[in-house]
Amino acid sequence: MEASVDGSNTKNNDGVGNLMAARNSLKLSLEKSKALGLALEKAGPRLEEISQRLPSLGAAVRPIRADKDALLAVGGHINRAVGPAAAVLKVFDAVHGLEKSLLSDPRNELPGYLSVLKRLEEALHFLGDNCGLAIQWLEDIVEYLEDNRVADELFLLNLKKSLKGLRELQNGERARLDGGLLDAALDQLENEFRRLLTEHSVPLPMSSPSSLGEQACIAPSPLPVSVIQKLQAIIGRLIANNRLEKCISIYVEIRSANVRASLQALDLDYLEISVSEFNDVQSIEGYIAQWGKHLEFAVKHLFEAEFKLCNDVFERIGLDVWMGCFANIAAQAGILAFLQFGKTVAESKKDPVKLIKLLDIFASLNKLRLDFNRLFGGPACAEIQNLTRDLIKKVIEGAAEIFWELLFQVELQRKSPPPQDGNVPKLVSFITDYCNKLLAENYKPILIQVLVIHRGWKHEKFQEKLLVSEILNIIKAVELNLDIWMKAYEDRNLSRLFAMNNHWHLYKHLRDTKLGDLLGETWLREHEQSKDYYATVFLSDSWGKLPGHLSREGLILFSGGRATARDLVKRRLKTFNEAFDEMYKKQSIWVISEKDLREKTCQLIVQAVVPVYRSYMQNYGPLVEQDASSSKYAKYTVHTLEKMLLSLFQPRPVRYGSFKGRSPGGKLEVDLRRATSSVV
Repeated sequence: MEASVDGSNTKNNDGVGNLMAARNSLKLSLEKSKALGLALEKAGPRLEEISQRLPSLGAAVRPIRADKDALLAVGGHINRAVGPAAAVLKVFDAVHGLEKSLLSDPRNELPGYLSVLKRLEEALHFLGDNCGLAIQWLEDIVEYLEDNRVADELFLLNLKKSLKGLRELQNGERARLDGGLLDAALDQLENEFRRLLTEHSVPLPMSSPSSLGEQACIAPSPLPVSVIQKLQAIIGRLIANNRLEKCISIYVEIRSANVRASLQALDLDYLEISVSEFNDVQSIEGYIAQWGKHLEFAVKHLFEAEFKLCNDVFERIGLDVWMGCFANIAAQAGILAFLQFGKTVAESKKDPVKLIKLLDIFASLNKLRLDFNRLFGGPACAEIQNLTRDLIKKVIEGAAEIFWELLFQVELQRKSPPPQDGNVPKLVSFITDYCNKLLAENYKPILIQVLVIHRGWKHEKFQEKLLVSEILNIIKAVELNLDIWMKAYEDRNLSRLFAMNNHWHLYKHLRDTKLGDLLGETWLREHEQSKDYYATVFLSDSWGKLPGHLSREGLILFSGGRATARDLVKRRLKTFNEAFDEMYKKQSIWVISEKDLREKTCQLIVQAVVPVYRSYMQNYGPLVEQDASSSKYAKYTVHTLEKMLLSLFQPRPVRYGSFKGRSPGGKLEVDLRRATSSVV
């Protein structure tokens, strides 16, 4: 029994031991598993890292597998490609080193700025020449590596992609090579160019625009030499970078504005007048006189200065460039407006008065002919030349047409009635003054030159005697008109007053004149004598008959005959008053325009009438003065009568017309009418 128990115990102890051993074994296995898990966990990233490195390791191992000769040659190819690329990169670094200097203000140190800019241009030029070469070398080495399977395909793909980008960059705009630094620097230079011009472009001062014609010379104010030198230096760099057009545009803009500013003081608004804005040349006569002075000032002092300055600034570039620059300045500053105004005058209605104005325009242009040829003679000034030629052609044709039509216009007026007041017709006074002007020293040579040119265009010759002959014919036509008009009056006394007026006008206004010298002393004396003759006849047949009404016959007073004498005096005074009133009323609207002739005529009338009236009233006035109706007979005092006679023939303000265009065919028609008469 005890042995069984012991045996059982022994078996139980062995089972526990086995269990303990199993437990320990399991525990040991578990610990090993944990250690293995930790080891595996740590090995994962390393394996991933190894996996990622395998391609590069494979690529690195590839040359070992490449052909031996290819491996030996690859070094030289790489060295040849890397050398140019390294040089290009070095220049790129140098370009970026210039950035600070080139983005600064050039005014501080312009020579230094230009020097740095030139270095940038040289660097870009080097890059432009060598980038392509460096890229070509790199492309060659990539091709070699690919052909000989020396490098990995992925590596070669990345290289090709990079080289493609470089090639596109090299073939693109130059600005991309420097990141736009050159363009920014050139913009800075253009701004400095504008600043220099603006700060030193000052309008020409004029103390008195109205005294332009009296000023012998106005010295222009050119830019200082130092400024011109700076401008030239800037232009040189801008030209080197194809920026000349922008440079010229800036120059033209500023200098033309400066000329316009100088001209503003002259008040040139009249240059904008159109043909439809004035009725005749007389309405703008003052403007035409100003036009000549203003044009001369503009050409000789403003455009002359710009011409010289363009030459100074752009002389190194070439004639065509600076002449084109000047042409643009002249056109934008206003020379075309001057020429267009002259053309407007030439194209306005034909009027004899316009002949003088056309001669003024021609004289102004002719005076400036050499200046025009020198300043505006180049191909760049073609527009100015064409407009000038067109203007001169219109001026010459218009002046010649008006002159040769003048005789016809005088003859045309014969059909018009004479002035109702007996005054000198406007036609007569106009023609005498007009012909005198045409023969004066300041117009005759110009008119002859115009007529010579006009005849020359028709291949005809013109001589001075033709001008003289035509003017003499015009005066003869005026005389014939006067004869016809004098005969047209129904009132003989008015006819004589008209003749007296006009003979005296011709004598007085042509004596001591070029036209008078041409007509001769005999011609002048004949008109003076004709004036005296008609004055004598007029006086005797009108006012000279008035004293006859104051006869003393039958007025010897006897005792007891006073009443009879009074009645006789009353009748004679009444007759005198009626004749005086009628004659005064009629002649009070008659006119003697020449003051000396008017005063002399009135004095002769007073001498013919007043002394007789005074004596008569002194002797016989008392017979009627005491009568209740004395004022009816003693109507005028001697003083009143004299005052009335001295007030006769006074001119009155009237409106005068002018010569006007006659027909669509271009002929002229003289319209010299006024409110009170048909022929003024």
